[in-house]
Amino acid sequence: MRNETRELPFTLRELRDAIPAACFRPSTARSLLHLAVDLGLLGALYLASFHATGTLWLLPIVFLQGTLFWALFLIGHDCGHGAFSRRRGWNEWVGHAVHTPLLVPYHAWRLSHRAHHRHTGDVERDEAWPPLTRRELRALPPLSRFMRLRGFLLVFPLYLLRNGPGRAGSHFDAKGPLFPDAGRAGVRRSVLLCGAMAAALAAAGWRFGASALLQYWLAPYLVFAVWIALVTFLQHTAPDVPWYRGAGWSHLRGALSTVDRSYGPFERLHHDVGSHVVHHLFPRIPHYRLREATAAIDPILAGRRRRAREPIVRALWQAATRCQTIPEEGERVFYEPLAGPPAPAPAGEWIPPGRAGESPATR
Repeated sequence: MRNETRELPFTLRELRDAIPAACFRPSTARSLLHLAVDLGLLGALYLASFHATGTLWLLPIVFLQGTLFWALFLIGHDCGHGAFSRRRGWNEWVGHAVHTPLLVPYHAWRLSHRAHHRHTGDVERDEAWPPLTRRELRALPPLSRFMRLRGFLLVFPLYLLRNGPGRAGSHFDAKGPLFPDAGRAGVRRSVLLCGAMAAALAAAGWRFGASALLQYWLAPYLVFAVWIALVTFLQHTAPDVPWYRGAGWSHLRGALSTVDRSYGPFERLHHDVGSHVVHHLFPRIPHYRLREATAAIDPILAGRRRRAREPIVRALWQAATRCQTIPEEGERVFYEPLAGPPAPAPAGEWIPPGRAGESPATR
């Protein structure tokens, strides 16, 4: 991995050696327990939703249902990394079981997400929230530009359908450029399953009515779509997060350009998704080992782990208003606002993030 040690006093191997070996061994039983808890909570919420039909209690219930949709998606996220089980069959079956009801083609998402991990922080090759220059942003059609700047919390379904600006391919097109030849058969299976799920939802809407479909699936799905956009956007977008071009990029520098942050009371329910830096360094670590792994590498990182402290609403406002474009040139660049003069780049390679050893959930 070229330039991996440039300006860094450690290697990826040294970080890995500091993490207990148990963190790299997923337990199928423990993963299934987390899945069972999520399903149990979701089942209880559906029962509550049934009894709350026609009342204002539906609003918090739908929000919590959508939050559990997001939690189940994250179980599938572990599956996609081989972090749910050491058995491939378990990962594939569970991944399809939790992603298909969300109309997410599991294999298609797994492959595009793998590309994101391979090229994190690379302006030209990253697949998740890639930055645009002012010229690229202004060249977008008006609706695409609006969604990029103002409607980004609702873009997840569009991302699956047509990818992001400047990136070709659809997660529902097995022949498209998103996927290698060896993965196309799996993508077709996942797309067929999503097609069957969509047909089942349409049949349910026809049989029980549009209001029932809205209450029991569409409204929670929209909450889920906002959660996944919000979390992934803030994991990779902040004024001090660098993006790299060409020789300026390396796998290690890209992984360290991500952001840890706390989601307060939702942290455990979200399966510690806030511990994102160590996940990008070692994506095969299961979610229930992320805090332990983070604590193990913090002394070596010596303050080089980005940990956001501001409230989520403030972070979202800063990212939405200050992180809109990047400079046209430069091996290491930072976000700028679209209007007005460019913001000064942070000095040095790293922004001091605070006390070493602190996990996102302890703030």
